Amino acid sequence: MRWIEIKGMHSVNGTIDVPGSKNSSLALLAACCLTEEQVILENVPDISDIEVIQSIGKDIGLEIIRRNENVIIDPSNIMCAVIDPEKSSLYRASYYFIGALLAKFKKVTIGYPGGDNFGRRPIDQHIKAFEALGAKVTFYNDYYEVAAEKLIGKNIYFDVITSGATINAILAAVLAEGRTTILNAARDPEIVDLAIMLSEMGAKIKGAGTETITIDGVDKLEGCTHKVIPDRLIAGSFIIAAGATRGNITVNNVTPEHLVSCTEKLKEAGVTIEAGDSYINAYAAGDIHGVNVKATMYPGFATDLQQPLTSMLLTADSHSTLIDKVYPNRFGHCLQLNRMGANIILKDGSATIPARRKIVGNWVHATDIRAGMSLIIAGLIAEGVTRITGVEHIKRGYSDAIECFKSLGADIKLCEDAEKQDTFENFINS
Repeated sequence: MRWIEIKGMHSVNGTIDVPGSKNSSLALLAACCLTEEQVILENVPDISDIEVIQSIGKDIGLEIIRRNENVIIDPSNIMCAVIDPEKSSLYRASYYFIGALLAKFKKVTIGYPGGDNFGRRPIDQHIKAFEALGAKVTFYNDYYEVAAEKLIGKNIYFDVITSGATINAILAAVLAEGRTTILNAARDPEIVDLAIMLSEMGAKIKGAGTETITIDGVDKLEGCTHKVIPDRLIAGSFIIAAGATRGNITVNNVTPEHLVSCTEKLKEAGVTIEAGDSYINAYAAGDIHGVNVKATMYPGFATDLQQPLTSMLLTADSHSTLIDKVYPNRFGHCLQLNRMGANIILKDGSATIPARRKIVGNWVHATDIRAGMSLIIAGLIAEGVTRITGVEHIKRGYSDAIECFKSLGADIKLCEDAEKQDTFENFINS
C-alpha cells in the first residue's frame, strides 16, 4: 500500500511553474485523430490519464511519443474505432474519442466513462449532440456504439451547460457536412484552447468562449504544432494553499484571467493577490475570513477548487458555506476532513464549515483528484501527522505534487509498505 505522509503546522513559501492543463490535453490528444497528419502538442503534463490515452492509442493504431513536455502524435495509421471498455472506464474523457473518430470510421464502440467518483455525471447531453448530427446510439451492458454514415450539421441546444458535451459536439461537427450551431455552450478556457488548435488545423469555428459556437464543416484537417494552456486548477490549488498555511506562493506560467473567480474570492477571504501577465502571487499573514461560495460553470467559481478551498476555510475567523451547483455530491473530502476534527455539516449539496477549527492528523482517503489536494492542504495545517491513501487519484491530475510541496517547504513524503494493506482495508471500511 502507498500513502502520502505529512507533518503539519507548516506554511508553504516559494515559486512553482504551472504545467499544461490536464483537461485541455485530454481533449486535444483525442482531437489529433481528426487528421491524417502529425501533430505536436507542447506543454503536456506527465500524468497517469495521459498514459491511459497512450495505451488506448496503441490499441487503435494512434502513435504517441513523449519527449519531455512535448508529445508527438501520428494518427495516420489508426486502423479502428473500437475502444477497450476497461481502459475507457479508467478516465471520463475517453468519450472524446467518439467525436474525434466518428466521421472517419462511421462507427465508434466504447465502454462507459469512468474517472472521479463524486456522483452521477450522465452522458445524455453527449448523446443528444451526436443524435442531432445524425448518429444512432445503441447501448449494451458494458459498452455502447455511436454510428453515422454521414454527419450533417444542425442546431444543438444543451439543456444544461456541459464542458464535456460541448467539446464532443465540436469534435464531431468540424468534419460534418454544413453548419453546426451549439447553443448554451460551455465557455471554459479549455474549450477555447481546443477551438484554437482545430482552427490551426483548418477548422472553421467561431464563438468559442461564448454561449453560442458556430462550426462550418470542412473536408479534412491538417497537422499543426500547438501549446497547451496552463492548468488553472493546479495554479488555483497552490494559491489556496498559500492562504491556508499563511504562506507566500508565486505560480508562474499561468493565465491570471482564467482564475478571476478564484482570486477574487480569495481576496474576499483576506488573501493578498498580485497578478502579472503570466504569474499570480498569493500570500496571507493575518486572519482569513469566512466566505460564501457557489461553485458553478466557468466563469463562475470552479467546482474543482471548492475542495481545496474547504481546507483553507477551516482556518477562517467565521463560518463559511460552500454550495456546488455543478456536482452537488462532490463533498466526499468533507467526510475525510471530519475524521481530522473539521466538524463540517453537509446538507443538500452544501457544506457549512465552522470557524477556527483545529484539526488533527489522521488516516484519510483521497476519493478523487481535487479531494486529494484538499487533504494535502489539510495535512499542512493540522497538528501531528496526516496520512493520505488513494495516491493514484492524486497522480491523475498532479504529476509531482509531493515534490512541488517539498520545494515550498512542506514536510511531505510518499511511503509504501505492503504489510500495511490490512490496516488500510480496515480503515477504508470504517
